[in-house]
Amino acid sequence: MAPISTPQTPFGRVLTAMVTPFTADGALDLDGAQRLAAHLVDAGNDGLIVNGTTGESPTTSDAEKDQLVRAVLEAVGDRAHIVAGIGTNDTHHSVELARAAERAGAHGLLAVTPYYNKPPQEGLFRHFTAIADATGLPVMLYDIPGRSGVPIDTETIVRLAAHPRIVANKDAKGDLGRASWAIARSGLAWYSGDDMLNLPLLSVGACGFVSVVSHVVTPELRALIDAHLSGDVQKATEVHQRLLPVFTGMFRTQGVITTKAALTLQGLPAGPLRLPLVELSPEETAQLKIDLAAGGVQL
Repeated sequence: MAPISTPQTPFGRVLTAMVTPFTADGALDLDGAQRLAAHLVDAGNDGLIVNGTTGESPTTSDAEKDQLVRAVLEAVGDRAHIVAGIGTNDTHHSVELARAAERAGAHGLLAVTPYYNKPPQEGLFRHFTAIADATGLPVMLYDIPGRSGVPIDTETIVRLAAHPRIVANKDAKGDLGRASWAIARSGLAWYSGDDMLNLPLLSVGACGFVSVVSHVVTPELRALIDAHLSGDVQKATEVHQRLLPVFTGMFRTQGVITTKAALTLQGLPAGPLRLPLVELSPEETAQLKIDLAAGGVQL
């Protein structure tokens, strides 16, 4: 059965920005990716982002990206939204990746703000429009100025929302005021891309999460969003507060590093990292165990 979507929740409500498992020698671990994808969907995820930054997309080849999308679709594509990260700082390359993802069968695209070259707003508008024009797939923008160097301004978001295939935004801007205006004016489905702000963003109109900590706490995030949707603000707040040690611990250093460490501690597929990312030190691993335990995560 195909995953359910609505205009308000085009990719579901809880999605994990999935890590890419590697073998001990650093090769792509497709079997591990399929097992991890199945675990995450069984835990309650409506969708998975593959080939995003959390999937170490800067260090995987185009061929590996294609293989990963196909493998995850084979494993869980009939019961979860599989959204392919295709963002680069080269519009032509992003368009190529988008078309490849469509050929592979992806259900949607995640397009991050072009990073490092710091385009003006008109450049952002044309970049995202070119991606949306390139395929028939729905597109989720990804606004993360802390990494890209450039925010997508509200006026640009409103312009982009007029495109029939630009349907959502992953917000990692960390600005609830700007998010409030952009949600109200654009009508896009709004997904929190900052786990610490999951609940606050729901309160101003977000429909769900694209999460990293959901690798280890998907049921709790589902409980949070279900409580919010049912109007039980107190319960949603209680869940949010219980998860604060997890939100903090998983981002004491780069999130891919801690996520792969947490998955390894749980006996789940993860494997090593590709440079320039490096494994946690023993001291950092010990702190991660403390943080996860404080948030109720079983290791």
